[in-house]
Amino acid sequence: MNRKGRHSSKEEINRNLKDFKGHSLIPERDIEDPPILEITNLGIDFGGLTAVNDFNMALGRTEIAGLIGPNGAGKTTIFNLLTKVYQPTRGTFLLDGKDTKGMNTIKINRAGIARTFQNIRLFDKLTVEENVKVGLHHEINYSLLSGMFRTPAYRDGEKDAHEHALDLLSIFDMTHLADAPAGSLPYGAQRRLEIIRALATNPKVLLLDEPAAGMNPSETAELMETIQDIRDRFQIAILLIEHDMNLVMGICEAIAVLNYGQIIAKGTPSEIQSNSLVIEAYLGKQKEV
Repeated sequence: MNRKGRHSSKEEINRNLKDFKGHSLIPERDIEDPPILEITNLGIDFGGLTAVNDFNMALGRTEIAGLIGPNGAGKTTIFNLLTKVYQPTRGTFLLDGKDTKGMNTIKINRAGIARTFQNIRLFDKLTVEENVKVGLHHEINYSLLSGMFRTPAYRDGEKDAHEHALDLLSIFDMTHLADAPAGSLPYGAQRRLEIIRALATNPKVLLLDEPAAGMNPSETAELMETIQDIRDRFQIAILLIEHDMNLVMGICEAIAVLNYGQIIAKGTPSEIQSNSLVIEAYLGKQKEV
């Protein structure tokens, strides 16, 4: 902001966009493979308001990337577009080479995109294990009739789901909490459970919306290690929104910065930290004396 408290205009940002459009930082280990996610000119309008405009990004198949920006910049709207909560006004994106145009939230999840939410969305009265099993719905292969009569197919399916759920819970050392009501968990544990439930859907891309919210520094440090472990163990791409810059700069290989619903910068953590547009977006433009 300038000394009168006004942000830089959209026109000022637009003049700098061409330096960043189409620029993606695919990790060297992924460079031989096509990106798992290719977003082209994605945008959405709400009435006369443009919330996101001309959003372009490519995500490597095992990349950990960050999406940051001031409050109201459009970050969660991007996640809602990628998960088809919103249908874009323009543009599209490819998931593993397939156009997602026309997909709804269920189809996009089955295709391989899972997410967590800024505001935790768990089934509070269900147990921790039951919440994880909700994410395992794609693995259920017994019929309703089998469930009603508790047939061998049902028992085998439930046994497999139980073992898979406990295996996923072990990632966060939460196996001992399997029978606890999800609503009884501390805030940080509920955050971790939501990530586990998302992993249960077997995603190719995991979207994490402020995963460190409500966590203390020790929990955040553990979360950083866990996110990297998830990437390595499941060989998936992770895109996260986060306000904790220690986490973002500590684990992200590439970072995109949003302001006014548009990308104003892309780069490595060190490049983003020294980028004048990013500094201005967060701290405001100082008037020259």
